[in-house]
Amino acid sequence: MGQTEITGTTAADIFDSIRREAHAGRLAPGQSLPPVRELAERLGVNRNTVAAAYRRLVAAHIAQTLGRNGTVIRSSATAIEQEGLAPGSPLVDLAGGNPDPAWLPDPLQALAAQGYQPTLYGEPVFDAELERLARQWLEPDCRPGYRLTLTHGAVDAIERLLAAYLVPGDKVAVEDPCFLGSLNILRCTGLQAAPVAMDARGMLPDALEAALAAGAHAVLCTPRAQNPTGCSLTEKRARELRRVLVRYPDVLVIEDDHFALLAQSPYWSIVPPTTARWALVRSVSKGFGPDLRAAFLASDDGTAQRLAMRLAPGTSWVSHLLQAALRGLLGSKRAMARIGTAGKTYAQRRDALIAALRAEGLTALQPCDGFNVWVPLPANADAARVAQALARLGWNVRTGDAFAIASAVPALRITASALEAARAADFARQLSACLQSA
Repeated sequence: MGQTEITGTTAADIFDSIRREAHAGRLAPGQSLPPVRELAERLGVNRNTVAAAYRRLVAAHIAQTLGRNGTVIRSSATAIEQEGLAPGSPLVDLAGGNPDPAWLPDPLQALAAQGYQPTLYGEPVFDAELERLARQWLEPDCRPGYRLTLTHGAVDAIERLLAAYLVPGDKVAVEDPCFLGSLNILRCTGLQAAPVAMDARGMLPDALEAALAAGAHAVLCTPRAQNPTGCSLTEKRARELRRVLVRYPDVLVIEDDHFALLAQSPYWSIVPPTTARWALVRSVSKGFGPDLRAAFLASDDGTAQRLAMRLAPGTSWVSHLLQAALRGLLGSKRAMARIGTAGKTYAQRRDALIAALRAEGLTALQPCDGFNVWVPLPANADAARVAQALARLGWNVRTGDAFAIASAVPALRITASALEAARAADFARQLSACLQSA
């Protein structure tokens, strides 16, 4: 690295110089920046000036500190795997994490029944009747005085919550294995995933304690139908987690109750009364379809105020066209009865797959809820090879390593939402054969 590449006599100028070099590719990801003392002598400035520039580079997610190993240019954030399967695939999709399209309602019918009035700037951001329906849904699970916000889906809600309080480099305690959307949020915002081990009843209290003691600033927990495992918190486990969190009242606690419309498991909160900053997020994507990008977010007053400020500069409201459709669906007894039947149907399909696996001597993590079934494989199994063998037989599955943070146990995540019992039996037989030949 030549001495003329970094210039400046103020912290701002040095920051801008390094940023230009990094964006132009002349400072490559992983490349070390000069030690503070060395660069200060080269530029003829105080060491504190260079240190301030480096701190700003770290805060801007351009560089990262490696302790005694100095400061290096950070790699550009890239998204990891996404849910879904590319259109036109000849494989049976057991990897996509999607609902069964046959059970999704027609939002155009709901919109036609509700009617639509154009909304202009300055008008209320929340449809009054939709807010009433949302409060009717969330209020039994929220503490008094909560505030309600409408966002563009659960992932948008979580990203806004984390950005409202955290800065790049902060740690967020998350389940391990973890939902792909959550991992992508953390990766793209420069936050660190602090893995919390779990079992069939959710996060392990000792593992959560360890993550918080190590400096996690937030906890992101899925109270039921955790993706990828399908696990749901029990009342006892939720109580144990609250006992841990009561010792960390300033940590932001987010509950992503994404499957609430269809869940067969009860909701148990991990938020203790002492927690100052909390949020409960419930989206409609699983029941009404991924294209209905909306989520209701209940939170404390301070958090709601921060979210309002973050929404205001850009898209300050969720489309009222979309809100009208949601109002029609949530307010329709017929539509909600169909949602109830869909939830039971998904449970039957999960159960049929689990029974078919059991008949072949294979086990799934239970009890489970949601669209997916988590299948641990033998310790010596190569999950990628098993998935490839299944693909040759016409089945597309997701391997567990896509969701892993610290855990490395071989596993498959099977989306059973559209899998009928007969095909589940065929799949289980062929999975068993693949394992025996692997």
